[in-house]
Formats: sequence, C-alpha cells, structure tokens
Amino acid sequence: MTTVELPPEARVAESRPQVPHRPGEKRFGAGRVIALIILIVMAVSWLLPFAWALVTSLKTEADAGATPVSWLAPHGYTLEAYANVLAEGNIPIWALNSLLSSTIITILTVATCALAAYAFSRLDFTGRRWLFFVVIASIIIPPQVLIIPLFYEMLAFNMVDTYWGLILPQVVAPPMVFILKKFFDQIPIELEDAARVDGANRLRIFWTIVLPLSRPILSAVSIFVFIGAWNNFLWPFIIINDTSLMTLPVGLQTVKSAYGVQYAQNMAMALLAAAPLIIIFLFFQRQIIKGIATTGFGGQ
Repeated sequence: MTTVELPPEARVAESRPQVPHRPGEKRFGAGRVIALIILIVMAVSWLLPFAWALVTSLKTEADAGATPVSWLAPHGYTLEAYANVLAEGNIPIWALNSLLSSTIITILTVATCALAAYAFSRLDFTGRRWLFFVVIASIIIPPQVLIIPLFYEMLAFNMVDTYWGLILPQVVAPPMVFILKKFFDQIPIELEDAARVDGANRLRIFWTIVLPLSRPILSAVSIFVFIGAWNNFLWPFIIINDTSLMTLPVGLQTVKSAYGVQYAQNMAMALLAAAPLIIIFLFFQRQIIKGIATTGFGGQ
C-alpha cells in the first residue's frame, strides 16, 4: 500500500489547532466593525454631557461663566462648588428622605402591581377586560395632569408636608401592571394546576410558584420604580414645604446663591443628585439590562 506524502504547507495547516465556532457565532466582518463604531460614537455622545458637567463643577465660578467656553480651567480645578453646596444645604437629611421614600414607594408599588397583574393574568372576574383597558388607557395620561387633583386630595386627608402624602400618590404605576401581566401570561398554567391539585390556594400559588419564577422581571421593575421615585421632582416639590422632609432633588434646588446663576454650583448639585443612581447602576447594571430585554424595550 502506497502512502501519499503531503506537502509541507499542508502538514503545517493540518497541525494547527482548529478553533470551533459556537452555534450562531458570526465571523468578525465589516458589518460588525461598522456597528461597533456606531456604538462607540453613541456612547461618547452620551458621556460628553456628564463629562462636561463634571469638568464645570470642578472649575471656579469665574472660569465656569467665562466666554468662550473651554474644557480647561485657567485658574485650576477646585472642589469649592461642592463645598458650598454641602455647607449651605442639608444633604444627609435630604438623601435619607430620598432613600426612605424611594424604598417604600418601590416596595408598595411592586407589591400592589404584582397582585393586580396576577389578577388580570389568571383570574376571570366580571369587568376584567374593561378594567384592564382602563389601566392601559391610564398609561397615556401625563402625570402632570393629575397634580392638582392629587394635591387637593392630599389636602383633604391632611397629608400635605407628610411622608405619606409624598409616597402614596407615587405608588400607582399602570405601566408596571402591564409589564408584569405580560410576564405572568408566559408562566405555564400547568404549574398552577398541579399546585391546586395538591390543595394550594391562589395566594400560596402566587407566593411559592409565581413570584420565584418572576424574580428577573420583579428585579427590573423594582429598579425602574426606585430610579423614577428618586428622580421625581415635581410632586415632592409641590407636596413638601418643610425643608426637613424634602428629598434630595428638591432640597438641592433650595441651595441658591444671591449672586445670580452659579454654573459650577449647579453642576455640582446635579452630580450630587445623580451620584446615588450612578452607584446603583454600577452594581445592578446586569439586572437593568436584563429587565430592558425582558420587558421588550430592547426590541424583543
């Protein structure tokens, strides 16, 4: 039997380790390069305002208001703007109020929205379809339209300048009911049927089966509600007049100088208000991204 001698180039190619491609994996082509460049440009465009705010907050007021504007600080960078904001305001109390109110709003909102969404998803009651239509229709109503009726309602219940007056109107969140309802619809009904055969009631099924299977969407909804409650300015600004009850976004707006617009100080206030949310995003960015994909905001 004769053997065929391979040329040296073929032997070298045969000896190289073959790297298997994963299923669905595409080679690095021109399309991916273009997409990567577009994403980098978009990321830079999103980061530029934050970078400008940071640089401006580190300038002196003279440099921040000088023309023409520049990224450089002729008189050097300083923390004077941050020191003025911290000295003139009650930052720890305002931050504690924001943390407390946002946490309570998140807990109550997730609890009520999850129960309502489960009822719409699994229970068959009279008027269910029309009531869900009302929930969907309320999503398109701007929150600013309800400010005056809500204020008069809180005034009637003597809840102005109270934590409950600040918290309760922010608990209602129709978009979260819709999101959770759509997720509950995807849970197999056979799991609940098997639990009912074993004697479990609706509440036990909801607590032991539905909620554990819904941890990803519950985490995403909790993060979205917390961020929205923390950033909310209009309602806390209207309902709270006592400086000791103000939230951080509202309290920082009371720190104003008598010398006109202070650009460095304004940027320092904005960054101080955004710093907790940036920290939350750094710790929970995977849950936030997963929540965007799960709720359909990512195009799924």
